[in-house]
Amino acid sequence: MSNAYFKVPVPVNEPIKMYAPGSPEKEELKKKIHELKNQKIEVPLIIGGEEVKTGNTAEMIIPHKKDHVLGVYHKAGKKEVEMAIEAALEARKEWAEIPWEHRAAIFLKMADLLAGPWRATLNAATMLGQSKTAYQAEIDSACELIDFYRFNTYYMTQLMADQPYSPAGMWNRLEYRPLEGFVFAVTPFNFTSIAGNLPTAPAIVGNVSLWKPASSAVYSAYYLMKLFEEAGLPKGVINFVPGSGGQVGNPVMESPHLAGVHFTGSTAVLQGMWKTISENLKTNKYYPRIVGETGGKDFIFAHNTADVDALVVAAIRGAFEYQGQKCSAASRMYIPQSIWPEFKEKYVEEVGKMKMGDIEDFTNFMGAVIDKGAFESITEYIDYAANSDEAEFITGGKYNDSVGYFIEPTTIITTNPEFKTMQEEIFGPVLTIYVYEDEKFDEALDLCDTTSPYALTGAIWGQDRKALVKMSDKLKNTAGNFYINDKPTAAVVGQQPFGGGRASGTNDKAGSAMNILRWMTARTLKETFDPPKDWRYPFMKEK
Repeated sequence: MSNAYFKVPVPVNEPIKMYAPGSPEKEELKKKIHELKNQKIEVPLIIGGEEVKTGNTAEMIIPHKKDHVLGVYHKAGKKEVEMAIEAALEARKEWAEIPWEHRAAIFLKMADLLAGPWRATLNAATMLGQSKTAYQAEIDSACELIDFYRFNTYYMTQLMADQPYSPAGMWNRLEYRPLEGFVFAVTPFNFTSIAGNLPTAPAIVGNVSLWKPASSAVYSAYYLMKLFEEAGLPKGVINFVPGSGGQVGNPVMESPHLAGVHFTGSTAVLQGMWKTISENLKTNKYYPRIVGETGGKDFIFAHNTADVDALVVAAIRGAFEYQGQKCSAASRMYIPQSIWPEFKEKYVEEVGKMKMGDIEDFTNFMGAVIDKGAFESITEYIDYAANSDEAEFITGGKYNDSVGYFIEPTTIITTNPEFKTMQEEIFGPVLTIYVYEDEKFDEALDLCDTTSPYALTGAIWGQDRKALVKMSDKLKNTAGNFYINDKPTAAVVGQQPFGGGRASGTNDKAGSAMNILRWMTARTLKETFDPPKDWRYPFMKEK
């Protein structure tokens, strides 16, 4: 047993590689893309550290080349979920007792492996499987995930250092334990970093996880599992069970050993899970912790003193990077009439310069949306706008899935501030703009606050400080991540802890100690050095 107070290195954010022409990282990444593209893999379940093949398989394809199959993955059912729960609970017996510094060492090693020899592999897998550009992959599957592992281990030590006051004669202590049972991690397709964080954040503090990745992102998720193995994560701590929501989720929800849910996905799915959990409380051993980040209808709100050139860039990057498939992507915009003509002219010109296509061509700004289901859902909104007399397109409005699931960067102008595309989450490259009269500034702020049920991210723009204060105060409940003179995307671990309220989730702030604390349960210890020998109190000596 070690007898020193160990300190995890103070983390700093991982530097972003830019993949400039002629750079070594660009050459390495292109080689890795070529290597992965030219092989087909078979992805098994991984339960208790062992590969399990069910024979019930589905294909993994490249979204921008939908006829190119990267391989197949096996899908879990009730039997495999029950095996995974058993394996997780067995692994917990040792994992929860491992000294914290040894758990930390595994995840710090994981970060270094990802920063070094695994960087090109995870970036290439994300580019191919999720149609991300090199830069979008770099800030996601490399930098953000590296940051999660380094910062989360550091946050664990900060939390454990929080100890209570001890008056004379006693020693009060807090012990931070993992939850009993297992955590169910359900991860989305759009961020490999989220996929890598949701099952591991609980594991860092001693929990065990069942991990169901999104079906459209199993490819990169499998490489994450291989990274976990190389870093030395013990068998059974994280169990990999891809499959349909019902086939995997239903038996998980039925388990009395469910201790927590770490979720990123749709609002409807989380609400359904929450309802099922509440109905099962009578048979559950624990009150499960529910941490969920769901949808968004993220906004940009401009004052008439906004810097128009910068606003144009923020709107383009905020709305169309990664095809608008970010929970934080700008999806609605409020802009005053006085600056609208200048903004519109510059914006339309710049959007017209953007290229869309195969992400292996590094000159492309956009790739394809993730799959057929997303393509059909997004294009329904475009068709709805095309058939409405309350909307017109100033960019895009076209789409084609003959080669890949490509949708043009689409901008809708609406005369109705409560138009369908101003209210509902689209999760694609569609931005809707409402132009308000300058003198109706307060009314427009009210619309921004009340039009959407979500409250994830938002951005305000202006050079007038009084206006910025007013906008910030009026819109304080509209976004858990709020930006001033910036786009509403690209939160950085340790800098802008991420999460929102209202219909956007529990706001437990991934990338902060607040999230890590959710996976700990504390035991208070009071040790009395000289306990009393007489049960009588002094007040009892006189009648």
